[in-house]
Amino acid sequence: MSHDHSEKIPRGALIGAAGLISIAILATLAARVMGTPSMVPESSAVVARDLRFEDTADGAVDVYDTATKTTISTLTPGSNAFLRATLRGLASQRKREGIGDKIPFRLTAWADGRLTIDDTTTGRHVELEAFGETNAGAFAALLTPETGVRPETVSQ
Repeated sequence: MSHDHSEKIPRGALIGAAGLISIAILATLAARVMGTPSMVPESSAVVARDLRFEDTADGAVDVYDTATKTTISTLTPGSNAFLRATLRGLASQRKREGIGDKIPFRLTAWADGRLTIDDTTTGRHVELEAFGETNAGAFAALLTPETGVRPETVSQ
C-alpha cells in the first residue's frame, strides 16, 4: 500500500520563480559592473587627518601627523588592541601588494558622526563605528585636541 504525497508545482510558478531569480542576479551584476555607489548617505568631512604609524624598538607605535610632521601620540606596548589590530590588517594588505609604509592612512570624522580610516593606496575603507563606540573612540582620540573633535562626538 503506497501513498503518493507529492504535489506537483504548477509549471508557470516555476518559470516565474526562475525569472525573478534571474532578474535579481542580473541586477546585482549590472550594479557591480557599473560601479553603483553604496547606500552610505552623503556627508561632509568635519576633519580629516593623514597619519603614519611606526613601530618602535620597545614595542610602542608612534603616530605621526604628516601635515605637521609631528608625533601626535605614542601607543604604549599592550595598549590599544583594536587600533593595533585594525592597522595590522591594513598594513598586511599593503605588504601583500608590495606597498611600503611611507604613504599615510586618512582618518576622517564625518558630520553625521561616522569615523572612517582609509588606505588610499589599496582602496581599503573601514567604518570604525561599526566596531562600537569604545573602539571608534581609540581612533577618535587621534583627532584631538588639535582638531577640536572630541571622541564622544564621534559614533553617536
